[in-house]
Amino acid sequence: GAEAAIQASMAGPGSEPGELSDSELLLLLEPGDQALQPGFGVRLKRAQTPLEKYYLKYLCVTDLSTQSWCEQQMVYGRELPQLQVPETVVLLNTGKSIHLARELEVHDVVRVHVTSREDSWAIKILNLLSVIPELQAGGCVRELPVFGVIEDVFLMGIIDELCYSATGELELRELKTRGRPFMPSGAQKKRDYFQVCLYKYIFDAMVQGKLKPDVITSHIQLRPEQPLGSQIREHAQKVGFTVTCFGDLLELMYLNLTLSDIPGIDCLKIEYSHQESNTLLGTEVVRFEEEKVREKAQHYLAYWKGQREVQGVEIEEAWKCQSCSYSEICDWRKKRAEGPEQRSGPKKSK
Repeated sequence: GAEAAIQASMAGPGSEPGELSDSELLLLLEPGDQALQPGFGVRLKRAQTPLEKYYLKYLCVTDLSTQSWCEQQMVYGRELPQLQVPETVVLLNTGKSIHLARELEVHDVVRVHVTSREDSWAIKILNLLSVIPELQAGGCVRELPVFGVIEDVFLMGIIDELCYSATGELELRELKTRGRPFMPSGAQKKRDYFQVCLYKYIFDAMVQGKLKPDVITSHIQLRPEQPLGSQIREHAQKVGFTVTCFGDLLELMYLNLTLSDIPGIDCLKIEYSHQESNTLLGTEVVRFEEEKVREKAQHYLAYWKGQREVQGVEIEEAWKCQSCSYSEICDWRKKRAEGPEQRSGPKKSK
């Protein structure tokens, strides 16, 4: 079977090990960034981009696929997570549990203590390195971390499953769990299609040798010379790698990916299953069109880079607002509602 996957653990008072998201870890480990906030004696010469505002050195693939559903909702979700309706939180947590159970079918999960940002990225890289032999041998891997750069923005994602079909094609399978026992709407499928297309785009670039070590360190501002924590080094040794600093791991990843004969992804599939009964509702095969994927990514990343304002849904997709936790406070919705009134001249409410 595959080697054990590892998770970051930075237990603080009252926290569970491994409960920190990457962005929380960034905030914890980068107190120096606070000096850039207004009110700390440093004047900002220009308006902050959303990437700067949220202290993000990279984005997740799911950030972009969520934008394709409703960009304004994605922004509110980041700024006001406490307003999410409880049912949504339950659905998300159940989905996470199902993914973990599937991951545990192919390998164990081991918690490892991290002491630096380099350590937390070393975990992702070790998880990737440990499954390369499995893929080379024609096996099946789950929860595979992938990284890449689109439009000068660093992206990270986790592929649910990669395996070979009976005809030898490398197949990506994304599992989507649903609270209700029927297939999603066309708009939801579109969001999921874009997500798996981004995974293919990033993975293919990795195995083609496009992700050089210095690209990672410069984009996420990591130090190649940073010594790795003892637990990271021990785990690396268990999976067959002797490394002392972060740069060693990056070189290993680059060489292992580019010298491996792992092909690009041939086929993209999304499996929809009902959470409660665990029954398969249906499978969608997704067509990959590189030009369209790039254009879409360009549009969504323009928001993050501060090149355009946030956008909500268009009138024909206003039905999405019915199930949105933020519909009551949504500025975009208010502006849209005021639009026709202002043109026809009734009293304006301010």
